[in-house]
Amino acid sequence: MVIGMATVKVTITLEESQLEQIRAMVDEGAARSVSGFVQSAVATGLDDAAVWAQMLDEALEQAGGPLTEEEIAWADDVLGVKPRKRRWSGAA
Repeated sequence: MVIGMATVKVTITLEESQLEQIRAMVDEGAARSVSGFVQSAVATGLDDAAVWAQMLDEALEQAGGPLTEEEIAWADDVLGVKPRKRRWSGAA
């Protein structure tokens, strides 16, 4: 984390057992705080999502380019996924 980075307080919902595990890690010194653990987990999740998006983009490029809207609709139907708005393409 960058010193001086702006932070915002939010409310999140966790399973009780997850919070207990995080608090145990804080008590053991494996995490500096509950907030610190959550910040680290979010950063890891965002990094992972970016890596997977890049890998998907590269694989799609090797296979002929991005999926068409029709291909996405077909895959959603086959997988039983409800139609969704695409927020970002995954491309940087």
